[in-house]
Amino acid sequence: MLPAILAIDQGTTRTKALIFDAQAHCLAECSSEIPLTSPHPGWVDQDPRDL
Repeated sequence: MLPAILAIDQGTTRTKALIFDAQAHCLAECSSEIPLTSPHPGWVDQDPRDL
């Protein structure tokens, strides 16, 4: 198995994961949208189970 680095970017609207090899070449990339809710005017909420 070759060494690899997994990077996870947890943003406001999506989660993104990337896998890099030892030379910093991106081997794979994947992202998933995170739903947002607005329970009150001016509020934005995320369900932690969606992360």
